[in-house]
Amino acid sequence: MQRTIRNQGTIRLLSAVGAASLMLMGSTAFGQWSQWGGPNRDFMSDSKGLADKWPDAGPEKIWSRELGAGLSSVVVDGGRLFTMYREGDNEFIVALNAKNGETVWSHKYSAPLPKGVRTRYSTGPNSTPLVVGDRIYTVGFAGRLTCLNKATGKTHWSHDLMGEYQAKPPHYGFSSSPVAHENKLIVAVGGEGCGMMAFDLDTGSLLWKRQDFQNIYSSPLVIKVGKTYQVVLLHDRAVVGVDVETGDLKWSHEHENQWRTNISSPLWDAKNRHLYVTAGGEAGSRVLKLTDAGGKTTVDEIWANRKMGVGQGNVLPVGNQLIGCAGSDSGSFMTAIDAKTGEIAYRERGFKKSMLLHADGKIIALDEDGNLSLANASSEKYEVRSNVQLFKSQTWTVPTLVGKTLYLRGKNTIMALNLGR
Repeated sequence: MQRTIRNQGTIRLLSAVGAASLMLMGSTAFGQWSQWGGPNRDFMSDSKGLADKWPDAGPEKIWSRELGAGLSSVVVDGGRLFTMYREGDNEFIVALNAKNGETVWSHKYSAPLPKGVRTRYSTGPNSTPLVVGDRIYTVGFAGRLTCLNKATGKTHWSHDLMGEYQAKPPHYGFSSSPVAHENKLIVAVGGEGCGMMAFDLDTGSLLWKRQDFQNIYSSPLVIKVGKTYQVVLLHDRAVVGVDVETGDLKWSHEHENQWRTNISSPLWDAKNRHLYVTAGGEAGSRVLKLTDAGGKTTVDEIWANRKMGVGQGNVLPVGNQLIGCAGSDSGSFMTAIDAKTGEIAYRERGFKKSMLLHADGKIIALDEDGNLSLANASSEKYEVRSNVQLFKSQTWTVPTLVGKTLYLRGKNTIMALNLGR
């Protein structure tokens, strides 16, 4: 069976105070929340009817259970949850019943930690699964690329990216989450000649491998510039665009910090043809304008600002602003920056590094200390309405929201909460 999937979904940015003024184009919505960042890879949800405030004990807990370690976030499709975890030298891809958290199927494979890879923060898996049609696609900490039947967990095909293609893992293990376009599974890998690779969704056959990108943590995004599609990727030294059909480099713009660890995913404003990128440390944030002329992409930097540097977290496009938790281990600021000018609207102290999502005019944040909060974000301030500690271990996994149910992962726990009124 041949799939044709085109990344031409339009992302609506819902302002916390009204209708949004920006329009983004990104990846097609494949299901309820079936890829990194949700339907459009921007952590924006169209859920409605969420509570304006929580009880002191937090939202109603629907279920909670133990799960192995991992930073892989939860994807949701067809009443099932899909994620990944590690136990010893084995990795697991698992399907859970969304209503009660019970295991539907589990797929185990051997995944010894690669030599030289640093495990100070995580032994993985770090990447988030992708669901397309009846298949689920995953990338493990040691570079095992797997395609399974989402109903049964049966293997359709797999590749050892290090063994077969001499891919080079990032310092902290493979982390980038794959994206699909038409019949292609596009994976940011890393290494000489295999910085980015494309495989046939059905057969797993290699379609192309190109570039020498290294140390990749950020996840790719497919955008349309002019009449053609290209893959945008933030690697350790620059943000780049490559031809989606061939992997050939179309453009590159420097974006590098002192650690060469660019993690946050780019955001694309299709209406203004603006691309937003951010990273921690010296890199900060910048917006680039991409223009197509006869198939050639021209890149112009609109603004750059080092005060908005988001490291381990993500950024939300809310109204005319970009909101993220910027800072360092010593302290972070919940920061809003004007998407068009790069001017800071506010920087509020007292926050830990946070993973964010936006729904129903609210921002839901899970910080690295395991605190879940509910906030209103206007153009002038960030107002926390409710806060509850749910995990006692370090937490760097972005929440997932489908309808009124929020799915969260701690170090060894997964749970579902009811955020409805």
